[in-house]
Amino acid sequence: MIKILVVEDEESIRKLLEVNLKREGYDVYVASTGEEGLEIIEKTKINIALLDWMLPGIQGIDVCKKIKESSKEVGIIMLTAKAMEDDKVLGLKVGADDYVSKPFSVNELMARVEALGRRINGTEKEVEIKGIKLNLEERTIYKEGKNIQVTPTEYEIIKLLFLNKDKAVSRDEVLDEIWGVNYVGDLKIVDVNIRRIRSKIEEDDKNPKIIETVWGYGYKVKESE
Repeated sequence: MIKILVVEDEESIRKLLEVNLKREGYDVYVASTGEEGLEIIEKTKINIALLDWMLPGIQGIDVCKKIKESSKEVGIIMLTAKAMEDDKVLGLKVGADDYVSKPFSVNELMARVEALGRRINGTEKEVEIKGIKLNLEERTIYKEGKNIQVTPTEYEIIKLLFLNKDKAVSRDEVLDEIWGVNYVGDLKIVDVNIRRIRSKIEEDDKNPKIIETVWGYGYKVKESE
């Protein structure tokens, strides 16, 4: 599960972000000062940080610098009321991946977070869940050390589900991502491929434990029970 740190001194905004991020399935940590945020970073492997530019004490831009000095893998989105072009450029120069100006649309921010999460997941070389290891560089899949032969389409579906672990992915999302938004065939092609994948990676494909069905919606891979 992607871990997100929100560093925001305005309580109403902090709570708004926390509620919406948790609703999207993220593991959320909150801090009201830069110092608190850095303490959380030291103790927890954070994937994405949402940093307010104007904070009491250490400023958000300085928190961004310190985070990037210790871990370049953390994705950072700056939340700023500053509209000046130079300020935005400065944020990107010190390591921020994106910025959102206040007041912001929650839907837009959630979309930015999701996009950044995909980019971060894309930098991983391996993903392992319940004994199934996906090597993203070699495009190979192993089950308990044994190579599993899958088609390119099956691989892409497994990759999509694994990189969105703990999140329900709809059949429409799978269809758009794998076959393209202009595909006009039957939606059942998703279910057919899922059945084939289960026959290859599940201990009992009639009682799947890795790729779970979200009835009436799609599929989900849970990292743990």
